[in-house]
Amino acid sequence: MPRNAAGRRAGGTDPVQVRSEETRNRILQSALRLFSETGYDATGVAGICGAAGVSKGAFYHHFETKQSVFLQLLEEWLQQLDRDLLAALGEAPSVVDGLLGMAARTHGVFSAADGRLSILLEFWAQARKEPVVWDRAIAPFRRYREVFAGIVRKGIEEGSLAPVDADKAAQALMSLAVGIILQGVLDPEGARWDRVIQDTIGMLVEGMGRKPS
Repeated sequence: MPRNAAGRRAGGTDPVQVRSEETRNRILQSALRLFSETGYDATGVAGICGAAGVSKGAFYHHFETKQSVFLQLLEEWLQQLDRDLLAALGEAPSVVDGLLGMAARTHGVFSAADGRLSILLEFWAQARKEPVVWDRAIAPFRRYREVFAGIVRKGIEEGSLAPVDADKAAQALMSLAVGIILQGVLDPEGARWDRVIQDTIGMLVEGMGRKPS
């Protein structure tokens, strides 16, 4: 019987796989800190390896380039964002309640973001230089705009929202959210930005709500 298979049967996990995953996580966390503190351009693979305590061989076993680490960090955050915000919508009795619930969960979004919010500036700056990064940078915004448009259409169909232009409403929601996140990056102590998002999106949703006849 192969040693790895025996280890999995006896202990339930593969020790080699566990160590590999731990190494990968150390690389990601070290890169997150360095990107946030010194910026994308000033951070090199050697610096990431030194901070993570791994060899370059171990780094390249998990990631092809520094850019691939950068993109992975953003994608993991966006996946968490998907889970948190869309779960709020699914649990709500109406679209209006769901949108307000999504806004209320932004405290967790800001808390979980750690250095990723400041990395967004690095990400956008890098996107101007490299087409691959641009494609990955713009995709989430286009996807969320479509998601919000679909949510608004559902609200109109169920009668909780007034008949509005769903695409324009989605663009307004996205512009508010992205603008406030950008303010939070540039001036983190300037306000309770999660509260600002809740209040402003709440006002917008209230304005779109169907009024009693």
